Amino acid sequence: MSEGGCCAPSSGRGGDLQTTLSRARVGSTDGMVRLEGGTFLMGSEDPFAYPADGEGPVRQVEVAPFWIDACAVSNAAFSRFVEETVHVTEAERFGWSFVFAGLLPDDFPPTQAVAQAPWWRKVEGADWRCPEGPQSDLGGRLDHPVIHVSWNDAQAFCIWAGKRLPTEAEWELAARGGLEGKVFPWGDELEPGGEHRTNVWQGTFPTENTLEDGYYGTAPVAAFPPNGFGLHHAVGNVWEWCEDWFHPSFHVTGPRHDPTGPTTGSARVMRGGSYLCHPSYCYRFRVAARSSNTPDSSTGNLGFRCARDE
Repeated sequence: MSEGGCCAPSSGRGGDLQTTLSRARVGSTDGMVRLEGGTFLMGSEDPFAYPADGEGPVRQVEVAPFWIDACAVSNAAFSRFVEETVHVTEAERFGWSFVFAGLLPDDFPPTQAVAQAPWWRKVEGADWRCPEGPQSDLGGRLDHPVIHVSWNDAQAFCIWAGKRLPTEAEWELAARGGLEGKVFPWGDELEPGGEHRTNVWQGTFPTENTLEDGYYGTAPVAAFPPNGFGLHHAVGNVWEWCEDWFHPSFHVTGPRHDPTGPTTGSARVMRGGSYLCHPSYCYRFRVAARSSNTPDSSTGNLGFRCARDE
């Protein structure tokens, strides 16, 4: 089992997205769920965890009440944001983004592969409007999660919406759906009673996807039943950006009340795994699993959902 797998590759593009939007706007709670917060057990000591990710130790964390989106931000919602703000995403500014090779047509022009993960291809013209490059569009996918958005792009959306990204602690509390110490938001079995609860890879990665859950690539943001708190796709479908800077061990000695991660870093936390995850090589669609990427990176399996204070 490798430590790379489906995780979104880093672009290394550099640059710092600037925005003139203001946080003065107070966002609507439509489409959000209110959580009382409280104390919960965060992290895991799962034998399948990757040591460098820093999932453990299991620790008691307290979170204040907050709101969080029931679903990841959709293409339709992101379209409204772009129409109002004329925001240009980093993938558009740089002219390319990472696309899973299996989603490209056989006659697609040659592309540059990522050395450690050749299933990822650098595709010129790939962005949120054209998920697989210039020959693709959002037809039939307005209710799918927006992808090819960097952490900086997600921040700009949140500011426009009068919201913010969830902290890593808020994200995990919400994703657990009220269950303590479970592997997934619905329990310990991936497919309880043979029922699919999220969109992940079935078959042999990266050569065969049996499509047992019905999807190759992203699924609609509410395609599967919600967890106990009303969140859809808390794991699987697309990775989700969190507010925190990533560090593998800061949380061991860091604050346990509304933790926000270290004050600086080089990569931001992303959570939940994606449609490319599979237990055989990238078992990061467990609710405690974590990974990271640079704030300017964008890929075809990375999106976000918003949070809001009381």
